[in-house]
Amino acid sequence: MKPSEMWATASICNMRIKHQLTIFNALTRFLIILVIWLSLPILIEKVVYKRIDKTLLEKKEKFTEHLDKQEINDFLNRNDATETYSSFSTLHNEFLQLYQAKKTTKKTDSFFKNEPRIIEGEQSDYRVLYYDFVYENTNYKLEIGSSLSEIKDLTFAIRVFILIVLSIVIVFTFLVDAFFIEYLVKPFHQIVNQKIRHVNEPEKFNYTPIKSHSTDFQELDEVLNQMMKRIQELFSIEKQFIANVSHELLSPIAMLKNRFENLIQNESLDEEAVNKIVSSLRTLDLLKKIINNLLLISRIENNQYITDEAIDCKNVLNDIKEELQDRIEEKEIDFQIHLTENYQFTGNKTLIHIMFYNVITNAIKFTEQGGRITVADAKTQSQYAVTVTDDGCGMAQEQIDEIFNRFTRLNVHKEGQGLGLAIVKSIADFHHIDITVTSALQKGSTFEFVFQTGKLRN
Repeated sequence: MKPSEMWATASICNMRIKHQLTIFNALTRFLIILVIWLSLPILIEKVVYKRIDKTLLEKKEKFTEHLDKQEINDFLNRNDATETYSSFSTLHNEFLQLYQAKKTTKKTDSFFKNEPRIIEGEQSDYRVLYYDFVYENTNYKLEIGSSLSEIKDLTFAIRVFILIVLSIVIVFTFLVDAFFIEYLVKPFHQIVNQKIRHVNEPEKFNYTPIKSHSTDFQELDEVLNQMMKRIQELFSIEKQFIANVSHELLSPIAMLKNRFENLIQNESLDEEAVNKIVSSLRTLDLLKKIINNLLLISRIENNQYITDEAIDCKNVLNDIKEELQDRIEEKEIDFQIHLTENYQFTGNKTLIHIMFYNVITNAIKFTEQGGRITVADAKTQSQYAVTVTDDGCGMAQEQIDEIFNRFTRLNVHKEGQGLGLAIVKSIADFHHIDITVTSALQKGSTFEFVFQTGKLRN
């Protein structure tokens, strides 16, 4: 397929169905009208020729009825075989010629032919009836013609008239189609805007029936309402399950931790026993972190956080830098924040803090002693982007593809549960922030957060 055809196909595919239907109807009407307009001269000519031929035959019959009377006698009395009898109308739109044929012919049938004639110095196209006959052993040829100039003028006038009428019909029906299709698909847009766009927020779903005269849209609306009721029930069950897990798992862990902490205070324990208790406490802490992170992801994906806070990226990133200052100084990392814009957006400040914190913590973890981490921003007309770049060990493409999957650890020699970047992705999706990751082994990685225009406050 040629690029132009691919572009045309893609453009049509990207249109709304109402526009596609309107254009399709207009094109089909245009094709029908074009066929009619092109075939119109042929149809008119056939009808007109049939009418002229009939008239010429009637005139021939009327003329031949009197051949044995005055007309033929006048011609015979001239006693000149080459003499021709001619009769012309005053407007030269008809003529009649009778002359003696030189050759003997047995053919007496009439036939018609279009040909130009010059009558009194004026040339015109005529429809001519030829008729050969024998009178008193003498051959004669009769020609009766009718001018076609009026027919051509009439055909041209009819074509212009039809073209104007059909053009008006196309424009009128196009507008009628556009308004009718817009009215017809209006319930579809209501279903999309009022219901389907809120599928991810079952608690905000609008169950009010959509008004429509189409049973198809009524059925779609009804089925969608039934589906959302079921989803909302499952959503409530899942939230209850999460709450139960949170209570049933975290409470025993807290109790075990308290017991181990009390037990470790016992001075009668030897060093080996103390080490085992400390190891068990670390395991409990790890288990608690994993449960908390999984609960955090679940709550984010279930839209259980409010996003109505005004957030300033520069303040959030500066706070994170202060929190991680000890680790930055410990690895002697050159940490720079170069934010040129003061953009604010609406969201959940705690979650945004966790999102940037996890990415910067990862950057510190995978940056070598004395390395460099840079946080910068960029603004376009419709987007605002923040990038976190490090010159650490980097990642292969296979690692980048799996980077946001849960329990994926990029480096088994580093600490972590493989949930930090999964949380980052969940928070970004929750705030409609696009994340792109670019990286190269031994050269470092860059995380780019692109904030959509709708979320920008200024």
